[in-house]
Amino acid sequence: MTGTAKNINRAGSLAIPRNYIFIMLVVILIVLFIADLLTGPVRISLSDLLKLISGEGDQDILPVLYEFRLPRALTAVLAGMALSVSGLQMQTVFQNPLAGPYVLGISSGASLGVAVLVLGLSSVISFNISLVFNSWAIVAAAWLGSGLVLVLIMIVSVRLRDIMTVLILGIMFASAVSALVSIMQYFSSESMLKSFVIWTMGSLGNLSWQQLNVLSLSVLAGLLISVLSVKKLNALLLGEDYAMSIGLKIKSARILIFISTSILAGSVTAFCGPLAFIGIAVPHICRLIFASSSHNYLLPGTMLCGSIALLASDIISQLPGSGRILPVNSVTALIGIPVLVWIILRRNKFIRFA
Repeated sequence: MTGTAKNINRAGSLAIPRNYIFIMLVVILIVLFIADLLTGPVRISLSDLLKLISGEGDQDILPVLYEFRLPRALTAVLAGMALSVSGLQMQTVFQNPLAGPYVLGISSGASLGVAVLVLGLSSVISFNISLVFNSWAIVAAAWLGSGLVLVLIMIVSVRLRDIMTVLILGIMFASAVSALVSIMQYFSSESMLKSFVIWTMGSLGNLSWQQLNVLSLSVLAGLLISVLSVKKLNALLLGEDYAMSIGLKIKSARILIFISTSILAGSVTAFCGPLAFIGIAVPHICRLIFASSSHNYLLPGTMLCGSIALLASDIISQLPGSGRILPVNSVTALIGIPVLVWIILRRNKFIRFA
């Protein structure tokens, strides 16, 4: 038995049983979900929440909970699941620890769709800014933009066997799309530019219940495809040559996983704006927690960890007690970058002394 195998077995024997880890993560998720409901400019205590549930509380705060905080917390749960799972899939397919849900240009494509709507069409046709950002037009535009980039990637993926070449081309597509968005920003009006920049900061609190229903269906569809792809993802862990040797159709597996990633990351981007670093950092944290590379554990674990991470980010962004609110994208970056740096340093240390 090799030294690495001994380390893995030793880690497994000392690790907390995975069933207990799942239970702890569910408990943390529930606690943070309740804390997110209680956090905001309007002060609501836990006793107020319990009284409302029992039907005896102050009914004046019920609209605040139902119309604003509950949709925001549910959006954080769904977006955290979607971004984390899409990041896990991209890291597995590309065998790259720095791959994330937007590595194929999906986020840039969604941004291009929104930019065409807000900075392009709205400057030619008379649009009310609030109408644009409160309608389904922005969602459809983001989906269309991310879908266009996905089609290009799928065409390239069918023609190329080298997955790293597909990754490089995806990054190039993202850069080209970002350049187009920058040009549109340069020629846009001040009011339209401000609206677009606010969207790029990311927000979890702008969804209506109708939009939340659509986001829920989209995320569930993407997660269902991910669950059905678990065996494919496990096979790809050992490389495409091994996966082909056991009968896996590489091209069809890529397309299925790319579709799932596009649905998950594109839907979240459409409704919440681009949210950075959740998709890159959370899968690594999940691997450390479960001490496993099997997607049978990582997929549900990543869903829980992603929801926990984004709920915590949303709570921090509310700046409890200050009456101010930060862009959630800034908080995810401030949390995700140190975690990612630590993971990279830890990974290099392990490789050096293994």
